[in-house]
Amino acid sequence: MNHELKNIILNKSQELFEKVKGIREYIHANPELSYEEIKTMNYVSEQLTKIGIPHKIEVGKTGVVAEIRASHHSDTAEAIGLRADLDALPIQEENDVTYRSTIDGVMHACGHDVHTAILLGASEILNEIKEELPFPVKLIFQPGEEKNPGGATYMIADGVLKNPTVKKMFALHVFPDMEVGKVGFKEGIYMASCDEIYITINGKGGHGATPHQCIDPIVIGANMITTMQQIVTRKCDPKIPCVLSFGHFEALGATNVIPSKAYLKGTFRTMNEEWRADALKLIQSTAEQIAKASGGTADVTISKGYPYLENDPATTKAMKESAIQFLGKEKVEDLPIRLTAEDFSYYSQEVPVCFFRLGVRNEEKGITYGVHHPKFNIDDEALKIGIQMMSLAPFS
Repeated sequence: MNHELKNIILNKSQELFEKVKGIREYIHANPELSYEEIKTMNYVSEQLTKIGIPHKIEVGKTGVVAEIRASHHSDTAEAIGLRADLDALPIQEENDVTYRSTIDGVMHACGHDVHTAILLGASEILNEIKEELPFPVKLIFQPGEEKNPGGATYMIADGVLKNPTVKKMFALHVFPDMEVGKVGFKEGIYMASCDEIYITINGKGGHGATPHQCIDPIVIGANMITTMQQIVTRKCDPKIPCVLSFGHFEALGATNVIPSKAYLKGTFRTMNEEWRADALKLIQSTAEQIAKASGGTADVTISKGYPYLENDPATTKAMKESAIQFLGKEKVEDLPIRLTAEDFSYYSQEVPVCFFRLGVRNEEKGITYGVHHPKFNIDDEALKIGIQMMSLAPFS
């Protein structure tokens, strides 16, 4: 990218700051849950119409897809995909801000409002300099990132990677562990697959003083939790990142009542698809065998979630170099792997991708809470950096 284009992106991101900040605050105040983002979809459509960018709505249920094309781009030219997500979370906001969520129990606690506002800002810049674009740009505003099976699956099924064909994709995500002004990258495997485990343990209830006449689902459940940890520690290759965690154990008995049923809910995450398949089979068979050995039964349901996310090394390296040239080396960090999950991983199974992080933390302002927390927020200066990075992506 030449010096003149860099200056345009820098200056325009400054000019658009207040507008993008207002867009973010509007979306934040009006959150919608996964696959219910009808108002958000229409709002994004309105903004694109004002900019003058042609687009389609109701793609992948409640998504929006737009395209920026220069006069020199042929009809068969492959495109660069830029993605933002639209949905919020079922969390009651605790921030005392003017743009606080107006919907009880729903909040943009994962920064999707930020992602959408940034992409709209970048869209305006890219549309202004579209004759300089080496390839057409496809803008993908995706629903349902937070809920299985992931809105990316619906977008892909609706042909978002075709007509024109997407040759590579970029997305950013807010990162409250990183200081505002910085961005982070990780080449190769970056984020884990994510599956949900639901186990109903069927026993036989009775008096706590006569356990020999009962089949205690609490003891069975406790045995399951401790035994299944051996699947991770003794069956998994130590070189493969892997975690099995149970965050819900419910058994509604009393001090002297053994209940008839108990319920476990957990998550399994890893970065190897072959091991993932084997481990899920082991989890199911182990649960069933432990219950049977104690005279009970176990109903095991596994909700398959997102695959692992792998950043294309060449695409990510090029984007990282662009960030260094634009922000300075001290503002660009290398990231470790994370066992969190992202449905952008579905795109990474189809085309080369770069999924990178945007610092939003400011300890002096008290902006330190992590995503999915009722007090999550960002330093607004991150909006400028985000706009700049997404505007740079098609040139990387």
